[in-house]
Amino acid sequence: MSYIAKSPWVIHYDGSSCNGCDIEVLACLTPMYDVERFGIINTGNPKHADVFLVTGSVNEQNKDVVKQIYEQMPEPKVVVAVGICACSAGIFKQCYNIMGGVDSVIPVDVYVPGCAARPEAIIDGVVKGLAVLQEKRDNMKKLGISEEKTEEGGEN
Repeated sequence: MSYIAKSPWVIHYDGSSCNGCDIEVLACLTPMYDVERFGIINTGNPKHADVFLVTGSVNEQNKDVVKQIYEQMPEPKVVVAVGICACSAGIFKQCYNIMGGVDSVIPVDVYVPGCAARPEAIIDGVVKGLAVLQEKRDNMKKLGISEEKTEEGGEN
């Protein structure tokens, strides 16, 4: 974890899940699992988030919300799909209104399967996402793109 220069902020969105994974995500914040020991902070504002953590599958009603949250996040950003529903639509795959997993709408960097995904697996997925985030930051530096410019919406 020494590669992280600042505390990663996570925004959590529940697509259309049974709430099993959401309960496990909340368990990550409790003293038993204490995800904050990695410096991870849960935020409600996508403009402050580095990691987009999505539970549940994507349907016609929430696809625009998922896209909007993703687009509001500054570069670089990482998407973590938590639970089998977010990964591939799970048991809801054959439902008339389900489009599929999160990757049917936005690119996903880390998949955390499970029904419901355990807090240990969620934390592991987020930590793997942080490695991807650092890799993206390094690539931006190589290309000469500053994070401040992308956060302001300008191009470099």
